[in-house]
Amino acid sequence: MRIIAGNLRGRRLNPPTTLPVRPTTDMARESLFNILNNYVDYDECSVLDLFAGTGAVSLEFVSRGAKEVTSVDINVQCTDFIKASAQQFGVQNLHVVRSDVFDLLKRAYKKFDIVFADPPYALEELAKLPDLVFEKELLTPDGIFVLEHPREFQFEDHPHFWQHRHYGKVNFTFFAQTIE
Repeated sequence: MRIIAGNLRGRRLNPPTTLPVRPTTDMARESLFNILNNYVDYDECSVLDLFAGTGAVSLEFVSRGAKEVTSVDINVQCTDFIKASAQQFGVQNLHVVRSDVFDLLKRAYKKFDIVFADPPYALEELAKLPDLVFEKELLTPDGIFVLEHPREFQFEDHPHFWQHRHYGKVNFTFFAQTIE
């Protein structure tokens, strides 16, 4: 697993095989960022990465110049790995939070330009995530919520649905605070 672009481009992440994760593939991550590059000014961007796992998506945002990134995962091995990677790469603007995502969403008050979520595909509450993000008003007015999910989930009828893309077995649905 590698960081694809930005000032950390080419750096490798070597997570322990004991991490309970399903990392977003390099190809899917590159495709995701190719889409976001058309809509996001990373220098002014604050990001919330839910179910952060290895932290690869968080570090990709940091590498591309995101102002601040918050990575959330409940697993201590994951949060320790993300912290160690950030330290190894000399990253200062990555905040790591060990928490249950749903508990964090209940008490969240800050707004983000981008919220990315890559929950376990078997998560029962996966389909509720878009509603929770919008009910808690986590996005800035031009904010984007990206949900990675298996193909059996469809969100086209959601009022904030913007677009859907798939890359192999990886599906990204994009939601926007304001649809253009």
